[in-house]
Amino acid sequence: MIDVAVGEFATDPARFAGISISEIVRHWSETIPDRTAFITPTSRISWAQYDAAADAIASALELSGEGYGHVAVLLPDTMVFHAALCAAYRTGRVAVGIGSRSGLREISHLISRSDAGVLVTARSLRGVDTAELIAQLRELHPALDIVFADENGSVEFERSAPAGGVVSLPVEIREFAPTSPCFTTAAVSMLNSTSGTTGLPKLVTQTEDRWVAFSEIGADAAGIGYEEVFLGAVPAPFGFGLWTSHFLPALLGAPNVVMERFDVAVMIDLIERERVTVLNCVSTQFKMLLRSEAAEKADLSSLRVMFTGGEAVPYSEALAFEERTGAAVLQFYGSNETGAVSVTTVGDDSDTRLRTCGHVIDRMQVRVFDDAATEVTGSHRRGQPAVNGPLMCQGYWGDVEANNELYTDDGWMLLGDIVEIDEAGRVRVVGRKADIIIRGGKNISAVEVEEYVRAHPAVDLVAAVGVDDALFGEKVCAVVVTKDECELTAEELTTWMREQGVTREYIPEYVMTVPELPMAAGGKVAKGAVKELVRSELAQTV
Repeated sequence: MIDVAVGEFATDPARFAGISISEIVRHWSETIPDRTAFITPTSRISWAQYDAAADAIASALELSGEGYGHVAVLLPDTMVFHAALCAAYRTGRVAVGIGSRSGLREISHLISRSDAGVLVTARSLRGVDTAELIAQLRELHPALDIVFADENGSVEFERSAPAGGVVSLPVEIREFAPTSPCFTTAAVSMLNSTSGTTGLPKLVTQTEDRWVAFSEIGADAAGIGYEEVFLGAVPAPFGFGLWTSHFLPALLGAPNVVMERFDVAVMIDLIERERVTVLNCVSTQFKMLLRSEAAEKADLSSLRVMFTGGEAVPYSEALAFEERTGAAVLQFYGSNETGAVSVTTVGDDSDTRLRTCGHVIDRMQVRVFDDAATEVTGSHRRGQPAVNGPLMCQGYWGDVEANNELYTDDGWMLLGDIVEIDEAGRVRVVGRKADIIIRGGKNISAVEVEEYVRAHPAVDLVAAVGVDDALFGEKVCAVVVTKDECELTAEELTTWMREQGVTREYIPEYVMTVPELPMAAGGKVAKGAVKELVRSELAQTV
């Protein structure tokens, strides 16, 4: 019997040890059934409805055969996704979270890699009918069962018939125990993918315990209280989306505002209408908010905190957001694989909060390695970080080669970044290990190039990549989205950057203006797609 109160997680998280989100949802459905769990632009969903949707999906999953297995989850970033995770837990199936923006190739790859036998999806995703996608998936995976679910708790079950066509089976809805028949909260009960910015994603092992611990750190960093209203604009299946939408609001018994598709004007309206106190979004999304005319007129005074990340958080825009809203801009540093490594807090000074990724978390140990894989010591360290601690995942699912690259020989988990850790233990990301442009033997951080270019008054978004060059090895190309949609030339950018005193090596030789940057399923810039775009467009001139 669970005996916890709404908001208690903020003050006594130890009482939630070993309790799954499925059990928490059932607890709230019994103790506060009519209170709001999720809010969309057009509806409010109670804890009782959330719990019932989980049981409905679980009832459909039972038709997929006896025994435990993997279930792929391809759903909107709304209540139905979270209900599907609870349903998988209640039926002893490992959920495989797939971003709703994923394409056929990625979805098929994740189904194959995980050996999922059933897919939970919707008749429509992001406003597009899924009939064609489902037909293509059935051709690639003939034995794949399909469960269709929606926000109203309705479910359907379909199976490919041996003689061709599709058979629909009736679903008898029943109530399930909220506990799992085979999982504890320390066991791998979910897989999700890396964001796929450089190729086909790998599957990352997830336990409930690690994300509850992550949520505890987040709640402490933000000074979370009893009466919070969350808004989750981040794709739900990935690490950032999991702790901010699936775990922390549920642990608190707090309402979470969600959208099937991100729209900055809708987000601003929801913040004002629902008096949102905690906003969770990636950097691109809050920059869009800052530039929106709607934000200039809206009352955003309810906001206390914004958690952001997923990519570099630009200082100037983070500062502008704080000045505009009065909310503290916070971020974690880490990855889907490592969990949290460092965090900024509401108690940090503005320099720490806005110019760094915060202090290393006490329960995590961090080492730093140089290019020769030699550990860097001293009070100020720069290099590739490796971590060890309770927030780490248990590695990649079924991928020995990838795990060999993920870990050091003595079991520390590597991140793909280049960081600086100062004397105070504050972390700053200066680049990615795989995001280094080597020009004439000099390592140039693409992140630092992007920071310089982003400061240009005409630039809205930027991605810096290397372009092959016979003499220098690589040259720098900046792919930009401009605020006025006018072309920014290399000559104009070079002149401006020289006037700012930027070191020559960090000035791009090439500039390409595009209407939008390619984005991966997790909401980050898809660097692999950007490189392909550059190769294609500059092939005749490089």
